Amino acid sequence: MTFTQLQQARALDLPTREAMLHRAPSVQQFWNTNNQLLSNAWKEWEASEKDNLFILDDSLLDAKLRNAVMQAWENPEKETDVKALLEEVSPDVYQFQFFDPERLVELRAYLEKVWDAEIALRPPYGIVLNRRGAMLDERSEGYLAAPSFQAFYRMMLDTYMRPIARLLFPEIMGYDTQTFGFSIHYQPNTDTSIRPHTDASAVTLNINLNVPGETFTGSTVDFYDVKAGKVNPLTFKPGSAMLHRGNVPHAAQPITSGERTNFVLWLYGNRGQMPPQGVKGVNVDARERWTVPSQALDNFAPF
Repeated sequence: MTFTQLQQARALDLPTREAMLHRAPSVQQFWNTNNQLLSNAWKEWEASEKDNLFILDDSLLDAKLRNAVMQAWENPEKETDVKALLEEVSPDVYQFQFFDPERLVELRAYLEKVWDAEIALRPPYGIVLNRRGAMLDERSEGYLAAPSFQAFYRMMLDTYMRPIARLLFPEIMGYDTQTFGFSIHYQPNTDTSIRPHTDASAVTLNINLNVPGETFTGSTVDFYDVKAGKVNPLTFKPGSAMLHRGNVPHAAQPITSGERTNFVLWLYGNRGQMPPQGVKGVNVDARERWTVPSQALDNFAPF
């Protein structure tokens, strides 16, 4: 009997949680050996589910954000309308509505089908090792390679995240050519928190995927205001996002009830390069911000 690549992928014996947690050599070998099989399996899965999947496009995003960003792409001088939607809630940390809360049910339904597809997804090592923790970028082994999701992922990065980040932090220009992304899921009694850290990114976009009514307690993200010597605890509303420089210290506090699901997206330079420390106030023409880098994607992944 000849098995399809989807059937072969579903029959794979996954490494144990213990092996993944300790990054055993056999785990890396598993992903390297099966990388092409898994990629093909996701394509086959999406083709088989095409009549049951929601279309992932920018209609899922907040209408005000979408309209302001589209106008800025047409005329960069209108980028001030984008900035007006962003609130600085801690030094170098901005919060805004990214997804339309009422449309999140469609994105979550798509992701639920992904989690139930029985195709191995590599969890983000050292962060969360549960069924909703997954790598999103093609540079990562075991990533979510469904073609429609990858197109949606690139749209979030290229059309929205990068130009908005350049608007706020112009010094990242040239250090934002490469991408990285993962999903993260918090629930009580598992991996419930992340200790204080900075990111290996020039800039980070953290987007909440909770649907309206899907409440949680705890799980604040604490941002450290070094100059003021205080901590600013922030929380997510459905579809809201936080955009910040990667070098801003922050931590995720334990979740005490409910669940929280997020996409975390990073930008950085070739081979993981970061902007020089302390460089701010760089003058960049608006027309340069609203462009997509021409550099090819490299294979460097922070983890």
